[in-house]
Amino acid sequence: MRVLFLGGTGIISTASTRLAAERGIDLTLMTRGLRTTNLPAGVNSLTADLDDPASVARALGHARFDTVVDWIAFTPAHIERDLQLFRGRTRQFIFISSASAYQKPATHYLITESTPLANPYWDYSRNKIACEERLMRAYREEGFPATIVRPSHTYGETQIALAINSWTKSYTVVDRMRRGKKVIVPGDGSSLWVITHNSDFAKGLVGLLGLEQAIGHAFHITSDEVMCWDQFYRIAGQAAGVEPQIVHMPSDFIGACLPDAVGGLTGDKSVSVVFDNSKIKRFVPGYCATVPFGQGIRRTLAWFDADAARRQIDEDANRQWDRLIEAWGRGTSEAVRSFQA
Repeated sequence: MRVLFLGGTGIISTASTRLAAERGIDLTLMTRGLRTTNLPAGVNSLTADLDDPASVARALGHARFDTVVDWIAFTPAHIERDLQLFRGRTRQFIFISSASAYQKPATHYLITESTPLANPYWDYSRNKIACEERLMRAYREEGFPATIVRPSHTYGETQIALAINSWTKSYTVVDRMRRGKKVIVPGDGSSLWVITHNSDFAKGLVGLLGLEQAIGHAFHITSDEVMCWDQFYRIAGQAAGVEPQIVHMPSDFIGACLPDAVGGLTGDKSVSVVFDNSKIKRFVPGYCATVPFGQGIRRTLAWFDADAARRQIDEDANRQWDRLIEAWGRGTSEAVRSFQA
């Protein structure tokens, strides 16, 4: 089976690249040439800029694929580009969407693939929805072989996944824990959430490659382990050897002070989500997430602890969080005094 990954060097795509190689899939990654020096044995790479059609045409030549997976499409314009590039060139096209596209707030606690797509809080999610709609129109009108995959919050060795953290320098929140500084948890910490290890996601994704029955369908691929945010933070603290100093703070307050946080909180991580993975299990027999968060986060911290250069700190995020915690504490104290007067 010949497979092309557009991208393939991110948190979740790296694990999928590794597993595809282990299963003997003839895999090629198309990137701009970044971070492709340590690919698994047998994985090929092409260098091209997807926004430069001539560059892609030169790189692909007359090649055809059983499956193309786009990990790096975020807007409908990206999908239009993909349609032009891969019509007649692939038997299956997998678009990596996002579980944040599901209805916010949800009207039913259990999220299935039939849950409506509607997120008024996050442009990222609305763009993913628009991408899905364009692909499904292409499937209905011209038979374009689209499959939709919606990952939720996913992590691996190089990424610490918590509700409020720096995405680019994710060791920051653990550094705060280890220095005894307070960490912020949205709401009262009781919202239910699901965090999936990238090696588990990869099992579902690789199982869909070349699967004709999956064309025209959407799938989310997550762990079945559901915990509240306080549990995730305490387990991460245990792995780091400390008891985290948690400050609970309403998402509305966080968003009012830090508007850029509204999408990722109100539009995603501050609301409870429980995913029904029955569909991926039906299409990929034997799919099961087997890495509990307690085990996975220990692996992640071991990776960071093995090399001081990996433990980068986002000082801008630290300053924002310190100001936020101070403002919240000051407001709480003033409210208590006013009621005791």
